[in-house]
Amino acid sequence: MKKEIILAAVLGAAVLLGGCSGQKSGVTASAASDTAASTAKETGKETESAANALIVGFDQDFPPMGFVGDNGEYTGFDLELAQEVANRLGRKFVPQPIAWDAKDMELESGNIDCIWNGFTITGREEGYTWTKPYMENSQVFVVGKDSGIKTLADLSGKIVEVQADSSAEKALQADEKLSGTFGTLQTTPDYNTAFMDLEMGAVDAIAMDVIVAGYQIEQRKADFIILDEALAAEEYGVGFKKGNDTLRDQVQEQLDAMAADGTLKKISEKWFGKDVTTVNK
Repeated sequence: MKKEIILAAVLGAAVLLGGCSGQKSGVTASAASDTAASTAKETGKETESAANALIVGFDQDFPPMGFVGDNGEYTGFDLELAQEVANRLGRKFVPQPIAWDAKDMELESGNIDCIWNGFTITGREEGYTWTKPYMENSQVFVVGKDSGIKTLADLSGKIVEVQADSSAEKALQADEKLSGTFGTLQTTPDYNTAFMDLEMGAVDAIAMDVIVAGYQIEQRKADFIILDEALAAEEYGVGFKKGNDTLRDQVQEQLDAMAADGTLKKISEKWFGKDVTTVNK
């Protein structure tokens, strides 16, 4: 009985050793080789695809610069500009929505090629490689029409909301003389939420880009107004990872060409009813 058990064990070990040493590896190695080749091929395709793409990071809740349209597709002024640039470069346009306060991580990791979404140069000059400014903007306050708030002084003791890591937040942090008068300065992930808070009376004012403020008010048909006194003036540009001059130069070349042939003007008039672009002006 013991001999039979020992024999069985020896035979089993032989089979296992045969499999490990290649007795069955003709099929196994071939399959592995095919799989590896297929994986390499697919990886190559992905690498080639990524190299031929322009992956644009944007906030999908930032109309009219970038947002989700009624048809469920990403759209907006900046995205339309970016798509035209990608087409002219022979690249596939890939709009990549990101959390705005995670934009630097997305750019540094290579998940996106650039940030193109009402991205303010002012105050960020040294953090990115920039195109030339293509648009002027300012930071303003939006309040209810019947709120009684007419000036910046009237914001004293009020609840003011701003998007996290936005230019408006940075401007208010720098202007402690003004922000120090607020009852509360709080942040929100996006401006759609901010407008809902304002509509419900949860906040008294929103600090934000004037271009986006005007669009939001018009689209919502709400009784909001923009205060005459601006918080800060600024310029928009396309931001790339620091040192990525090659892609920046390619994009800039196309923006210059689009300004020269009237494409920038045409896209601007579509979204704003007038030419708000500043390239080579």
